[in-house]
Amino acid sequence: MVRKITAARSGQIAGLPIWKGSIAIEPLMGGISNESWLVTDEAGGHVVRFGEDYPFHHVLRDRELMTARAAEEAGFAPAVEHAGPGVMICRHLRARTFGEADVRANIGRVAEIVRGFHRKMPHHVSGPGFMFWPFHVIRDYARTLIGGGSRMAEHVPAYLEMANELEAAQIPLPIVFGHNDLLPANLLDDGSRLWLIDFEYAGFSTAMFDLAGLSSNSGFSREESEELLGVYFGRAPDEGLRRSLAAMQCASLLREAMWSMVSELHLDAPGTDYVAYTAENLNRLDAALDAYRTQYGYGR
Repeated sequence: MVRKITAARSGQIAGLPIWKGSIAIEPLMGGISNESWLVTDEAGGHVVRFGEDYPFHHVLRDRELMTARAAEEAGFAPAVEHAGPGVMICRHLRARTFGEADVRANIGRVAEIVRGFHRKMPHHVSGPGFMFWPFHVIRDYARTLIGGGSRMAEHVPAYLEMANELEAAQIPLPIVFGHNDLLPANLLDDGSRLWLIDFEYAGFSTAMFDLAGLSSNSGFSREESEELLGVYFGRAPDEGLRRSLAAMQCASLLREAMWSMVSELHLDAPGTDYVAYTAENLNRLDAALDAYRTQYGYGR
């Protein structure tokens, strides 16, 4: 499906109070829960992002905006140029969007920006703190799926049992401010440095979830996961770190699959097949879980 600009949306974009001179509008595809457009005026390029609160996904736009501004201030994200009800405009960076292969080819650079984000962002965010604990998210998604009559409801008890197993494998780590949605497309490379975008799920968390999201969403091998841990922690990983990451990789894929199941009930982003995305993540989860249990045993 190709996103086409309607007269209503064109008028809404044209009426935003920041443009200089005439504008050109084109869709930005790839988002699976929001609608984004590239607008070019005499001052350059701007990304216009439309979105509303998604309480079923724990997404609040006021918090996302605060985080985007904090990330700009801390040097991780492009400038926020304008914000209003349901819309946020950021400077377009003319940067390349990462794919899975790009993440795997730049493990050191990616680990460094994520570590910097974790350490610096607590000094810039403001307002009520938000805790993102992936196992709580999974349990809350379970309630949403059952309450909404999801086609996957019969599998929810098994997902909850799996979450308990994976949570028990986590080791204590300092609380950091995490991005919590490190899909490859949320990393940009302008040729000299990396940038982070899309902060819907950002909040205080464990570093292990971002590391697991990076590695599971980009198809890391065991050796690549080992490199990621080594760069991030500045030392060779011990068995506790390895097992914690392997378990969280499974949890990350479970959460992403359940995110898609919930989205099947509540979202309709142009060009997005949530049923197919659910299946894709469940297939990845099956492979990761089999590797984890082969290495560490079942339920231990």
